[in-house]
Amino acid sequence: MELIIQDLNKTYANGVQALKDVSLTIKQGMFGLLGPNGAGKSSLMRTIATLQEADSGSITLGNINVLTQKEEVRKILGYLPQEFGVYPRVDAVTLLDHLAVLKGIKNKNERKQLVDALLHKTNLWQARNKNLGGYSGGMKQRFGIAQALIASPKLIIVDEPTAGLDPAERNRFLNLLSEIGENTIVILSTHIVEDVKELCTDMAIINKGQVLYKGSPMDAIAEIEGKVWKKRITKAELEHYRNSMNVISERLIAGSPEITVFQESKPDDGFHLTDADLEDVYFTHIFGSKKESVA
Repeated sequence: MELIIQDLNKTYANGVQALKDVSLTIKQGMFGLLGPNGAGKSSLMRTIATLQEADSGSITLGNINVLTQKEEVRKILGYLPQEFGVYPRVDAVTLLDHLAVLKGIKNKNERKQLVDALLHKTNLWQARNKNLGGYSGGMKQRFGIAQALIASPKLIIVDEPTAGLDPAERNRFLNLLSEIGENTIVILSTHIVEDVKELCTDMAIINKGQVLYKGSPMDAIAEIEGKVWKKRITKAELEHYRNSMNVISERLIAGSPEITVFQESKPDDGFHLTDADLEDVYFTHIFGSKKESVA
């Protein structure tokens, strides 16, 4: 099964064009959708999840027309939005059981087996009778995945799932997603490059509603290898380099700026060639055509 998006457009009432001729083909496995905040990622995810209408274009999931057969899509969709709320005074078992009823699972024994399996899968079994209001951020995200897995979905969408998680919870969550992605289409929408680098075999970069890159992370890195240069400079020199070179990122090291420049040949004597990584790919596509910083 494939998710095929063709020439998708969406403009909101305030005039903001959130999606501009977006076309993507997404196959089974983990697919990373990278972009800064406000890039159009959530608009695309909400449209795929049948929560908002598109102005034009098409989306098909297998033989289902996503834009017109919304109920059919919802039967095989698991969705974890960026803002995922829970009922704080309800325990995990009770809420999952209720959600399973809403998904059409009427048999009580079948629901119990399903709920127990999901709680084990998401490592929440020990906290199954604890009210959700007492869960940590990572536990709430894992509960979000548990509810998204009800009814064995063919497509799972997770929107900014690791934002705000501590490193240990982030690792647990990413390991869980990786396991799920072995048999399902999983779209990971994020602005965190590291999440895509660790999980995804295919990806796209989106900004200002447009797809800037589509391909594998390894191919994307190979395309810019030998063209990424770094240099330590003084703060007084920073504006000069911003204006005269293709600075794609900058960071402070011991109080002094280190700039990264994307260029075919060595910019000047002070620069050294560095191994490209996915963060460089991201910055090259987002900022590479402009003389602007990422601050």
